[in-house]
Amino acid sequence: MAGNTFGVLFRVTTAGVSHGPGYVCIIDGCPPGIPLSVEDLLPDLGRRRPGQSRIVTQRDEPDYPEIWSGVFEGKTDGTPIAILFRNQDTRSQDYSEIRDKYRPGHADYTYDAKYGFRDYRGGGRSSARETLCRVAAGAIAKKILGQIGIRIVGYVKQIGDIIASIPDPAKVSLQQVEANVVRCPDPEAAARMIALIEQVRKEQDSIGGICEVVATGVPAGLGEPVFDKLKADLAHAFLSLPAVTGFEYGAGFAVATARGSQNNDPFICKEDGQIGTTTNRHGGILGGISSGEPIICRVALKPTASIPQEQMTVTRQGEPTTILVKGRHDPCLLPRFVVMGEAMMALVLVDHWLRWRGQCGSVPGCEVPAAIRKQS
Repeated sequence: MAGNTFGVLFRVTTAGVSHGPGYVCIIDGCPPGIPLSVEDLLPDLGRRRPGQSRIVTQRDEPDYPEIWSGVFEGKTDGTPIAILFRNQDTRSQDYSEIRDKYRPGHADYTYDAKYGFRDYRGGGRSSARETLCRVAAGAIAKKILGQIGIRIVGYVKQIGDIIASIPDPAKVSLQQVEANVVRCPDPEAAARMIALIEQVRKEQDSIGGICEVVATGVPAGLGEPVFDKLKADLAHAFLSLPAVTGFEYGAGFAVATARGSQNNDPFICKEDGQIGTTTNRHGGILGGISSGEPIICRVALKPTASIPQEQMTVTRQGEPTTILVKGRHDPCLLPRFVVMGEAMMALVLVDHWLRWRGQCGSVPGCEVPAAIRKQS
Protein backbone atom coordinates (compact mmCIF):
# COMPACT_ATOMS: atom_id res chain seq x y z
CA MET A 1 0.00 0.00 0.00
CA ALA A 2 1.63 3.23 -1.14
CA GLY A 3 0.92 6.67 0.28
CA ASN A 4 1.78 6.10 3.94
CA THR A 5 4.62 8.64 4.07
CA PHE A 6 4.31 12.43 4.11
CA GLY A 7 7.04 15.03 3.66
CA VAL A 8 10.33 15.51 1.78
CA LEU A 9 13.02 16.20 4.40
CA PHE A 10 10.87 15.84 7.53
CA ARG A 11 9.21 12.53 6.65
CA VAL A 12 6.40 10.90 8.63
CA THR A 13 5.35 7.29 8.04
CA THR A 14 2.41 5.67 9.86
CA ALA A 15 1.23 2.07 10.12
CA GLY A 16 -1.62 0.37 11.93
CA VAL A 17 -5.41 -0.04 11.94
CA SER A 18 -8.15 1.07 14.30
CA HIS A 19 -8.92 -2.36 15.75
CA GLY A 20 -5.49 -3.97 15.48
CA PRO A 21 -2.80 -4.15 18.18
CA GLY A 22 -1.88 -0.50 17.74
CA TYR A 23 -0.12 2.11 15.62
CA VAL A 24 3.49 2.87 14.75
CA CYS A 25 4.78 6.30 13.70
CA ILE A 26 8.27 6.83 12.26
CA ILE A 27 9.65 10.35 11.88
CA ASP A 28 12.77 10.61 9.72
CA GLY A 29 14.75 13.81 9.17
CA CYS A 30 14.26 15.40 12.59
CA PRO A 31 17.34 17.51 13.38
CA PRO A 32 19.48 16.26 16.28
CA GLY A 33 19.65 18.03 19.61
CA ILE A 34 15.94 18.83 20.04
CA PRO A 35 14.86 18.17 23.66
CA LEU A 36 12.16 15.49 23.47
CA SER A 37 10.32 13.24 25.89
CA VAL A 38 6.98 11.47 26.11
CA GLU A 39 5.68 14.39 28.19
CA ASP A 40 6.21 16.72 25.22
CA LEU A 41 3.72 14.69 23.18
CA LEU A 42 0.99 14.28 25.80
CA PRO A 43 -0.69 17.74 25.66
CA ASP A 44 -1.59 17.53 21.96
CA LEU A 45 -2.42 13.82 22.17
CA GLY A 46 -4.76 14.67 25.05
CA ARG A 47 -6.53 17.23 22.87
CA ARG A 48 -7.07 14.56 20.20
CA ARG A 49 -7.93 11.56 22.36
CA PRO A 50 -11.48 10.17 22.56
CA GLY A 51 -13.57 10.41 25.72
CA GLN A 52 -12.29 13.89 26.67
CA SER A 53 -15.73 15.52 26.93
CA ARG A 54 -19.43 14.78 26.68
CA ILE A 55 -19.66 15.94 23.06
CA VAL A 56 -17.14 13.50 21.56
CA THR A 57 -16.88 9.72 21.19
CA GLN A 58 -16.64 7.85 24.48
CA ARG A 59 -14.10 5.27 23.32
CA ASP A 60 -11.62 5.07 26.19
CA GLU A 61 -8.08 5.07 24.87
CA PRO A 62 -5.13 6.43 26.88
CA ASP A 63 -3.17 7.09 23.65
CA TYR A 64 0.08 6.83 25.59
CA PRO A 65 3.13 7.02 23.31
CA GLU A 66 6.17 4.78 23.69
CA ILE A 67 9.30 6.27 22.11
CA TRP A 68 11.36 3.34 20.86
CA SER A 69 14.20 5.11 19.04
CA GLY A 70 15.60 8.43 17.88
CA VAL A 71 16.02 9.95 21.36
CA PHE A 72 19.13 9.65 23.53
CA GLU A 73 19.60 11.28 26.92
CA GLY A 74 16.53 13.42 26.42
CA LYS A 75 17.39 14.79 22.97
CA THR A 76 16.77 13.73 19.39
CA ASP A 77 19.86 12.04 17.98
CA GLY A 78 19.24 12.55 14.25
CA THR A 79 18.15 8.96 13.62
CA PRO A 80 14.54 7.91 12.86
CA ILE A 81 12.16 8.47 15.77
CA ALA A 82 9.83 5.49 16.29
CA ILE A 83 6.69 5.91 18.41
CA LEU A 84 4.34 3.08 19.36
CA PHE A 85 0.70 3.38 20.45
CA ARG A 86 -1.17 0.35 21.77
CA ASN A 87 -4.94 0.02 21.18
CA GLN A 88 -6.84 -1.00 24.32
CA ASP A 89 -10.58 -0.27 24.01
CA THR A 90 -11.48 -1.68 20.59
CA ARG A 91 -14.84 -3.53 20.90
CA SER A 92 -14.50 -5.02 17.43
CA GLN A 93 -17.70 -7.02 17.95
CA ASP A 94 -19.65 -3.79 17.35
CA TYR A 95 -18.79 -4.19 13.66
CA SER A 96 -19.42 -7.92 13.16
CA GLU A 97 -22.97 -7.41 11.88
CA ILE A 98 -21.84 -5.07 9.07
CA ARG A 99 -18.88 -7.01 7.71
CA ASP A 100 -20.69 -7.62 4.42
CA LYS A 101 -22.55 -4.29 4.25
CA TYR A 102 -21.32 -0.96 2.94
CA ARG A 103 -21.68 1.94 5.40
CA PRO A 104 -22.96 5.13 3.68
CA GLY A 105 -20.36 7.89 3.74
CA HIS A 106 -17.47 5.51 4.47
CA ALA A 107 -14.66 4.01 2.39
CA ASP A 108 -16.03 0.45 2.61
CA TYR A 109 -17.04 0.13 -1.04
CA THR A 110 -14.02 1.97 -2.43
CA TYR A 111 -11.70 -0.19 -0.30
CA ASP A 112 -13.26 -3.32 -1.79
CA ALA A 113 -12.96 -1.83 -5.26
CA LYS A 114 -9.24 -1.15 -4.74
CA TYR A 115 -8.04 -4.18 -2.74
CA GLY A 116 -10.71 -6.86 -3.16
CA PHE A 117 -11.28 -7.11 0.60
CA ARG A 118 -11.26 -4.84 3.64
CA ASP A 119 -10.86 -4.66 7.39
CA TYR A 120 -14.44 -3.94 8.42
CA ARG A 121 -13.56 -3.27 12.08
CA GLY A 122 -13.95 0.48 12.46
CA GLY A 123 -12.69 1.29 8.99
CA GLY A 124 -9.29 -0.37 9.26
CA ARG A 125 -6.55 1.74 7.74
CA SER A 126 -8.94 4.56 6.79
CA SER A 127 -10.00 5.09 10.42
CA ALA A 128 -9.46 8.54 11.89
CA ARG A 129 -7.62 6.84 14.75
CA GLU A 130 -4.55 6.91 12.50
CA THR A 131 -4.34 10.65 13.17
CA LEU A 132 -2.84 10.08 16.61
CA CYS A 133 0.43 9.33 14.77
CA ARG A 134 0.18 12.62 12.90
CA VAL A 135 -0.55 14.54 16.10
CA ALA A 136 2.53 13.03 17.78
CA ALA A 137 4.71 13.93 14.78
CA GLY A 138 3.11 17.37 14.69
CA ALA A 139 4.00 17.95 18.34
CA ILE A 140 7.66 17.36 17.46
CA ALA A 141 7.37 19.66 14.44
CA LYS A 142 5.85 22.35 16.67
CA LYS A 143 8.83 22.14 19.02
CA ILE A 144 11.21 22.78 16.14
CA LEU A 145 9.09 25.60 14.76
CA GLY A 146 8.78 27.16 18.20
CA GLN A 147 12.55 27.56 18.33
CA ILE A 148 12.41 29.80 15.25
CA GLY A 149 9.40 31.79 16.44
CA ILE A 150 6.59 30.09 14.51
CA ARG A 151 3.33 29.52 16.40
CA ILE A 152 0.35 27.49 15.16
CA VAL A 153 -3.15 27.72 16.64
CA GLY A 154 -6.31 26.09 15.31
CA TYR A 155 -9.91 26.55 16.41
CA VAL A 156 -13.49 25.80 15.45
CA LYS A 157 -14.77 28.55 13.18
CA GLN A 158 -18.20 27.14 12.36
CA ILE A 159 -20.54 24.28 13.26
CA GLY A 160 -23.69 23.92 11.20
CA ASP A 161 -24.93 27.46 10.59
CA ILE A 162 -23.32 28.87 13.73
CA ILE A 163 -20.29 31.03 12.80
CA ALA A 164 -17.82 32.38 15.34
CA SER A 165 -16.78 36.02 15.33
CA ILE A 166 -12.96 36.14 15.10
CA PRO A 167 -11.84 39.78 14.59
CA ASP A 168 -8.13 38.90 14.22
CA PRO A 169 -7.24 35.23 13.66
CA ALA A 170 -3.55 35.93 14.30
CA LYS A 171 -4.28 37.01 17.89
CA VAL A 172 -6.24 33.92 18.97
CA SER A 173 -4.43 32.14 21.81
CA LEU A 174 -4.35 28.49 22.79
CA GLN A 175 -5.85 29.47 26.13
CA GLN A 176 -8.87 30.98 24.39
CA VAL A 177 -9.31 27.87 22.27
CA GLU A 178 -9.08 25.48 25.22
CA ALA A 179 -11.48 27.52 27.36
CA ASN A 180 -14.44 25.36 26.23
CA VAL A 181 -15.00 21.79 25.07
CA VAL A 182 -15.89 22.76 21.50
CA ARG A 183 -12.60 24.67 21.07
CA CYS A 184 -14.12 27.88 19.75
CA PRO A 185 -12.52 31.17 20.94
CA ASP A 186 -15.87 33.02 20.67
CA PRO A 187 -17.61 32.13 23.99
CA GLU A 188 -21.10 33.08 22.82
CA ALA A 189 -20.85 31.07 19.62
CA ALA A 190 -19.24 28.20 21.54
CA ALA A 191 -22.23 27.88 23.84
CA ARG A 192 -24.59 27.68 20.86
CA MET A 193 -22.32 25.17 19.12
CA ILE A 194 -22.30 22.89 22.16
CA ALA A 195 -26.09 23.05 22.38
CA LEU A 196 -26.36 22.16 18.67
CA ILE A 197 -24.01 19.18 19.03
CA GLU A 198 -25.97 17.89 22.01
CA GLN A 199 -29.19 18.30 20.03
CA VAL A 200 -27.97 16.29 17.04
CA ARG A 201 -26.63 13.59 19.36
CA LYS A 202 -30.08 13.22 20.93
CA GLU A 203 -31.55 13.03 17.43
CA GLN A 204 -29.07 10.22 16.63
CA ASP A 205 -27.49 12.36 13.94
CA SER A 206 -24.27 14.32 13.31
CA ILE A 207 -23.18 17.77 12.15
CA GLY A 208 -20.23 19.22 10.21
CA GLY A 209 -18.38 22.53 10.27
CA ILE A 210 -15.23 24.53 9.55
CA CYS A 211 -11.86 24.61 11.32
CA GLU A 212 -9.47 27.54 10.90
CA VAL A 213 -5.73 27.08 11.46
CA VAL A 214 -3.33 30.03 11.73
CA ALA A 215 0.47 30.14 11.68
CA THR A 216 2.22 33.31 12.86
CA GLY A 217 5.91 34.16 12.81
CA VAL A 218 6.46 32.34 9.51
CA PRO A 219 9.40 33.95 7.67
CA ALA A 220 9.01 35.04 4.08
CA GLY A 221 10.52 32.65 1.55
CA LEU A 222 9.19 29.20 2.46
CA GLY A 223 7.72 27.15 -0.37
CA GLU A 224 8.46 26.42 -4.01
CA PRO A 225 7.17 28.31 -7.06
CA VAL A 226 5.79 25.43 -9.16
CA PHE A 227 4.59 21.96 -8.09
CA ASP A 228 5.56 22.16 -4.41
CA LYS A 229 3.88 25.46 -3.71
CA LEU A 230 3.31 26.00 0.00
CA LYS A 231 -0.43 26.28 -0.63
CA ALA A 232 -0.40 23.02 -2.61
CA ASP A 233 1.38 21.12 0.16
CA LEU A 234 -0.97 22.59 2.76
CA ALA A 235 -3.96 21.52 0.67
CA HIS A 236 -2.44 18.04 0.35
CA ALA A 237 -1.87 17.90 4.11
CA PHE A 238 -5.34 19.02 5.14
CA LEU A 239 -7.22 17.04 2.50
CA SER A 240 -5.36 13.89 3.56
CA LEU A 241 -7.15 14.07 6.92
CA PRO A 242 -10.33 12.03 7.34
CA ALA A 243 -13.68 13.80 6.71
CA VAL A 244 -12.12 16.93 5.12
CA THR A 245 -14.01 17.88 1.96
CA GLY A 246 -12.82 21.43 1.30
CA PHE A 247 -9.73 23.64 1.73
CA GLU A 248 -9.09 27.35 1.29
CA TYR A 249 -6.54 29.90 2.47
CA GLY A 250 -6.68 33.67 2.83
CA ALA A 251 -9.83 35.08 1.26
CA GLY A 252 -10.45 31.66 -0.30
CA PHE A 253 -13.55 31.31 -2.44
CA ALA A 254 -14.53 34.92 -1.69
CA VAL A 255 -12.07 36.00 -4.41
CA ALA A 256 -14.57 34.75 -7.00
CA THR A 257 -16.72 37.85 -6.46
CA ALA A 258 -13.90 40.36 -5.87
CA ARG A 259 -12.09 42.67 -8.27
CA GLY A 260 -8.32 42.92 -8.44
CA SER A 261 -8.42 46.38 -6.90
CA GLN A 262 -10.31 44.91 -3.94
CA ASN A 263 -8.31 41.71 -3.57
CA ASN A 264 -4.71 42.94 -3.88
CA ASP A 265 -2.83 43.59 -0.62
CA PRO A 266 -0.70 46.77 -0.83
CA PHE A 267 2.95 46.37 0.26
CA ILE A 268 4.44 48.58 2.97
CA CYS A 269 7.61 48.77 5.03
CA LYS A 270 6.62 48.18 8.64
CA GLU A 271 7.98 49.91 11.73
CA ASP A 272 10.42 47.06 12.39
CA GLY A 273 11.88 47.45 8.90
CA GLN A 274 10.23 44.32 7.54
CA ILE A 275 8.30 44.39 4.29
CA GLY A 276 4.64 43.42 4.75
CA THR A 277 1.15 44.16 3.53
CA THR A 278 -1.61 46.38 4.86
CA THR A 279 -4.16 43.55 4.56
CA ASN A 280 -3.84 39.79 4.31
CA ARG A 281 -6.34 38.57 1.74
CA HIS A 282 -3.51 36.45 0.28
CA GLY A 283 -3.41 34.43 3.52
CA GLY A 284 0.35 34.65 3.96
CA ILE A 285 1.19 32.98 0.63
CA LEU A 286 2.03 34.60 -2.71
CA GLY A 287 3.16 32.58 -5.74
CA GLY A 288 3.27 29.48 -3.55
CA ILE A 289 5.84 31.10 -1.22
CA SER A 290 5.27 32.50 2.26
CA SER A 291 5.11 36.30 2.46
CA GLY A 292 5.80 36.74 6.18
CA GLU A 293 2.17 37.54 6.97
CA PRO A 294 0.11 35.06 9.05
CA ILE A 295 -0.83 31.93 7.12
CA ILE A 296 -4.57 31.37 7.50
CA CYS A 297 -6.20 28.15 6.30
CA ARG A 298 -9.75 26.83 6.60
CA VAL A 299 -11.06 23.34 6.06
CA ALA A 300 -14.62 22.04 5.85
CA LEU A 301 -15.45 18.78 7.59
CA LYS A 302 -18.45 16.65 6.70
CA PRO A 303 -20.81 15.32 9.39
CA THR A 304 -19.67 12.07 11.00
CA ALA A 305 -20.69 9.28 8.61
CA SER A 306 -21.39 6.74 11.39
CA ILE A 307 -24.81 7.58 12.83
CA PRO A 308 -27.15 5.32 14.88
CA GLN A 309 -29.96 5.57 12.34
CA GLU A 310 -31.10 2.83 10.01
CA GLN A 311 -29.95 3.64 6.47
CA MET A 312 -30.33 2.06 3.04
CA THR A 313 -27.32 0.30 1.53
CA VAL A 314 -26.27 -2.87 -0.30
CA THR A 315 -24.21 -5.94 0.56
CA ARG A 316 -20.90 -6.84 -1.10
CA GLN A 317 -22.96 -8.93 -3.50
CA GLY A 318 -25.08 -5.91 -4.44
CA GLU A 319 -28.22 -7.01 -2.62
CA PRO A 320 -30.39 -4.18 -1.22
CA THR A 321 -30.49 -4.07 2.58
CA THR A 322 -30.42 -1.68 5.52
CA ILE A 323 -27.67 -0.94 7.99
CA LEU A 324 -27.57 0.28 11.59
CA VAL A 325 -24.06 1.32 12.66
CA LYS A 326 -23.23 0.56 16.28
CA GLY A 327 -20.24 1.73 18.25
CA ARG A 328 -19.07 5.01 19.78
CA HIS A 329 -18.78 7.91 17.36
CA ASP A 330 -18.41 11.69 17.50
CA PRO A 331 -21.65 13.58 16.81
CA CYS A 332 -19.33 16.32 15.51
CA LEU A 333 -15.72 15.85 14.47
CA LEU A 334 -14.61 19.48 14.85
CA PRO A 335 -13.58 19.63 18.56
CA ARG A 336 -11.08 16.77 18.18
CA PHE A 337 -10.04 17.79 14.67
CA VAL A 338 -8.46 21.12 15.71
CA VAL A 339 -5.18 19.58 16.91
CA MET A 340 -5.04 17.35 13.81
CA GLY A 341 -5.19 20.43 11.61
CA GLU A 342 -2.45 22.10 13.66
CA ALA A 343 -0.29 19.00 13.29
CA MET A 344 -0.57 18.87 9.51
CA MET A 345 0.24 22.56 9.14
CA ALA A 346 3.26 22.07 11.42
CA LEU A 347 4.50 19.13 9.34
CA VAL A 348 4.30 21.17 6.13
CA LEU A 349 5.99 24.23 7.60
CA VAL A 350 8.85 22.38 9.28
CA ASP A 351 9.49 20.43 6.08
CA HIS A 352 9.62 23.60 3.97
CA TRP A 353 11.73 25.39 6.57
CA LEU A 354 14.29 22.55 6.46
CA ARG A 355 14.22 22.65 2.65
CA TRP A 356 14.73 26.43 2.64
CA ARG A 357 17.54 26.20 5.18
CA GLY A 358 19.26 23.49 3.17
CA GLN A 359 18.91 25.40 -0.08
CA CYS A 360 19.50 28.99 0.93
CA GLY A 361 19.97 29.38 4.66
CA SER A 362 23.74 28.94 4.79
CA VAL A 363 24.92 29.01 1.17
CA PRO A 364 27.44 31.75 0.31
CA GLY A 365 26.01 34.14 -2.25
CA CYS A 366 22.43 33.14 -1.52
CA GLU A 367 21.43 36.26 0.34
CA VAL A 368 17.98 37.16 1.62
CA PRO A 369 17.13 40.89 1.30
CA ALA A 370 17.62 42.67 4.61
CA ALA A 371 14.02 43.90 4.68
CA ILE A 372 12.65 40.35 4.83
CA ARG A 373 15.51 38.56 6.63
CA LYS A 374 14.43 36.83 9.82
CA GLN A 375 16.53 34.94 12.29
CA SER A 376 16.32 31.19 11.83
